[in-house]
Amino acid sequence: MRIPSTLKLLNRKSLSRSIILLSCLFVLSLSALAQSESRSRIPMKPGEGEKSNLPEANSAEAQRRAFAVSLVISLANDARSYNDLSLRPRVLARAADVLWDVDNVTARSLFARAWEAAEVGDVEDVTVNTKDKPPAMVIALRKMSGRDLRADVLSLASRRDKALGEQFLAKLKSENERDAGDANSPRSTRDVFAGPEAARKRLLVAGKLLGDGQVDLAREFAAPALGEVSFASISFLSDLRVKDAAGADQIFASLLARAEMDPSADANTVSGLSSYVFSPGFYIVFWPDGHSTWNQPDETTAPPNLPPSLRDRFFQVAASVLLRPLPPVDRDISSCGRRGKAKVITRLLPLFDQYAPDSAAALRTQLSAIAARNIDSDDALLTEGIKPEPKAGESLQKMQDELDHARTSAERDQIYAAAAARLAPTGNKRARDLADSIEESKFREKVRHYVDFEFVKFAIRKKNAMDLAQLAKTGQLTHTQRAWGYTQAAGLLIDSQHERALDLLQEAIDEARRIDAADSDRAFALVSITNQMLTADRPRAWDLLIEAVKAANSAEDFTADDVWMPKRSMLVTRSGTRFSRMPDEDFNFSRVLRPLVQEDLVRSVELSKGFKYDAPRANATLAIARAILEKPPANSARN
Repeated sequence: MRIPSTLKLLNRKSLSRSIILLSCLFVLSLSALAQSESRSRIPMKPGEGEKSNLPEANSAEAQRRAFAVSLVISLANDARSYNDLSLRPRVLARAADVLWDVDNVTARSLFARAWEAAEVGDVEDVTVNTKDKPPAMVIALRKMSGRDLRADVLSLASRRDKALGEQFLAKLKSENERDAGDANSPRSTRDVFAGPEAARKRLLVAGKLLGDGQVDLAREFAAPALGEVSFASISFLSDLRVKDAAGADQIFASLLARAEMDPSADANTVSGLSSYVFSPGFYIVFWPDGHSTWNQPDETTAPPNLPPSLRDRFFQVAASVLLRPLPPVDRDISSCGRRGKAKVITRLLPLFDQYAPDSAAALRTQLSAIAARNIDSDDALLTEGIKPEPKAGESLQKMQDELDHARTSAERDQIYAAAAARLAPTGNKRARDLADSIEESKFREKVRHYVDFEFVKFAIRKKNAMDLAQLAKTGQLTHTQRAWGYTQAAGLLIDSQHERALDLLQEAIDEARRIDAADSDRAFALVSITNQMLTADRPRAWDLLIEAVKAANSAEDFTADDVWMPKRSMLVTRSGTRFSRMPDEDFNFSRVLRPLVQEDLVRSVELSKGFKYDAPRANATLAIARAILEKPPANSARN
């Protein structure tokens, strides 16, 4: 539904008048703020001035809030001229989010403008950085996940007003109609893995609502998209189950009933349903030509403790779908084809043997009827999430058995790598020896890098500051990972060994300075260190943040809060694909800036002005305004 042009004109006139008025206030209030903050820093005796200064304190707070509003509105006006088509909607939507409680009319207008800008950006296939045209694979993955510009706007708007989110979703009606029109076409032509675009966006927003703790609203918002099996729907249900097991199980039971009655349900439908029952986060579909599409979590997750009746119901539905008569090859319009169906049956047979042995026998007959050939029983995707990770002794014994039958050095390298990757997350030191046994130098370096970083994460989980500091010093890590390791070790020692913590933070700073000046990782690393320095040495935190701004000005792709760093590293072995990453929140610029705004607003504003590029300057400005306009969490030491 398009916004009437008259309304848009009124909103723009209203916005322009607000900008003119608040721009004047901007100049006056900055001077007043500097004076009032200077006065507030003068030490006073207990009780002195408590009554006489109350009106002045209220006036100063009002000035701060008015100044914050002026910052946001001025920024929103500037966003209209950004050359970066992806930055416009992000800034407009975040500006609307910040203003929502203080100027709802302007905030709604900004959300509408943000959606229009996002539509333009998505048509142009832009990403966060538009310096270069993104590769086709990047665009495809972004669309498959639902994470495009409209999704960002939709997420913020829906969290503020469900009806507004629904209004934006209605604008995707054409995609829904197209998907409905394709319902009778071969399923291989549809996005079986991700689901319809509008549903992906709805579930992405619902997931963010869930992450914010708004469980009921998340469930209600997601409901229209939970009638079809896809990675997005099953992942949402798995996340929902952590906070509302009964509610998630009830929805899953309905999904099972739909699948049982749906004539288009096929082996990939069963594979998707199995993710909820046995492998949360790991979702796989198999295609007729034999290749696979999958998603897996960064960390291994345990199967949920489902009620036995619901688990039995899954096997009943799965068997009914998998045992449907095979159509002639030339009439098979399933998404998986015969070869994919054979892989799904092969993957799930061990579970049928354990929980539904009567159906297992019939499935073996079905597998023989398919007469599938060239199915590699050692394919890791056929067991990922199904078989539990072997214990250290079992893993080493399996490795030795495989080495005894290996014929080439490349095969042996893969065997060593797989075993090292299995042992590293548990902190087992044998993983490093196995990595060092790999002959091919580049592959050996990559595996060793994965192993050492997993050791760092293990030391953090165990709160072992000594091991962590040693790994940061000697491990085969990137400069960014090394700096992060030192920083995390310092965080563990700030209270008990303050001087040692400061020494480790200096090691982290030195490591960050070794990163190339044009690499955005340098600025991100300095932000992460500043996060810890806020507690350890507040004056030095200011100095570090100024250095981070200078580093950001040398790296065009530094965006501050659009955290595309720390990069997720990936290791591919014969036992599967494994990922390692650092938590985004440790590199969040707004998290660092917020407590500093409360300490010295004028200095924070000057700091934000120091950014050369639009994206970090905009994000810093919004962080300042949010820190003033929103109350900090009651039990947050930093914020």
